[in-house]
Amino acid sequence: MSSPERSVFQEAYLSRSAPWVIGAPQPAVVELERTGAIRGAVLDAGCGTGEHTIHLARLGYDVLGVDFAPAAVGQARANAARYGVSARFEVADALHLDGLTGFDTVLDSALFHVFGDDDRERYVRALHGACLPGAVVHVLALSDAAPGFGPRISDQVIRAAFDGPDWELEALEPSWYRGQATAEQRAELGLPADGPVDVLAWLARVRHR
Repeated sequence: MSSPERSVFQEAYLSRSAPWVIGAPQPAVVELERTGAIRGAVLDAGCGTGEHTIHLARLGYDVLGVDFAPAAVGQARANAARYGVSARFEVADALHLDGLTGFDTVLDSALFHVFGDDDRERYVRALHGACLPGAVVHVLALSDAAPGFGPRISDQVIRAAFDGPDWELEALEPSWYRGQATAEQRAELGLPADGPVDVLAWLARVRHR
């Protein structure tokens, strides 16, 4: 499977039509922080418009949000300024994280599942280089175990990507991802007519060896 054209994401941010932008952090990510699963220096990979970076920075974390789409990073910086939060953002390609090292925690909310097989392998290698030994990567990805929308994947895709001596998959369980849906998607899935919707996701915890 190939990855989507990158211009699709840039255009989604420019047109402010990205269905993954809900103006707030994902509830699953908020819960990760609340339970102490996030520590040390944090990389928010594929930060989009910055909701998770801003949330963690507001709580005092040393966090860097990166996204390859300049429009996303521009909006993230504007959002941080609007909320009065000092948050760091950079334009960076998650497949090439050269120079970005020393992270204790990586947060991946709805990035992993957009990659095709080849790019997924490159991404996992890039993550390994960015992490300190013992660092933890949290992956929140759309699940194909139930009807939904977006680039949904199986749990086996996650297991295969982190299978090997460089990683230990410590947990992989069902979760929820909150997003926006079109009228057609809402009708097809029997969802409410408006407001954010929650669809089935995977939440994985992977440790750098």
